[in-house]
Amino acid sequence: MQPQVDPFIVPFCEEQIEILYQDDDLLLLNKPTGLLSLSGKHPLNKDSVHFRLVQDFPTATMVHRLDFGTSGIMIVALNKPVNAHLTTQFQARTVNKSYCALLLGHLAADAGSIDLPIAKDRPNFPLQKICHETGKSAHSNYQVLERLKQPFATRVEFKPVTGRTHQLRIHSRELGHPILGCDLYACDEAFFMAKRLMLHATRIEFEHPVSGERVDASCPCPFSKE
Repeated sequence: MQPQVDPFIVPFCEEQIEILYQDDDLLLLNKPTGLLSLSGKHPLNKDSVHFRLVQDFPTATMVHRLDFGTSGIMIVALNKPVNAHLTTQFQARTVNKSYCALLLGHLAADAGSIDLPIAKDRPNFPLQKICHETGKSAHSNYQVLERLKQPFATRVEFKPVTGRTHQLRIHSRELGHPILGCDLYACDEAFFMAKRLMLHATRIEFEHPVSGERVDASCPCPFSKE
């Protein structure tokens, strides 16, 4: 079987990574939209958060990822024990994450929960699908922050309980209100209403692997005032 190769060449991201916090064990950074978290298999898709970081932090390893189009806060481990500790926290779901998103149209409810299992849509890589037979549990909570007239959209805060690939994007579609600028799951109207995926990781809360202190870090949303 031939190895799967990236289906497209990612445009170069001009924006820089912003280091929000740094100590001997980890980094907190702001990932720009349009940058891979890890380098792709295609040699022209080498540029990524990890590729850039290891130039200055050779021991940096990615504990989790954000989608190519998603911007916002990420944790990066600077040694193997810290990576292992943080990975355990993610697996135990003790890491709390919040996202800001702009969804097409006006949501009727002020808050809600989406509990729909997600599976790989294998013939249509990299798409995911809702599948009650083979899908893994996927749970997202949301709170309406603002209903906008221009654009005709709703600003929401998402708090995912699980961390499946494309979870917030596909759950938003299932609500009937896809994320603006989403190239994979949005209708044409929603896709063309924004120049980027309107999804930003605003906050992350976790236990520092060395100090044991609870860290609550935030990263302001770049489109919060639009």
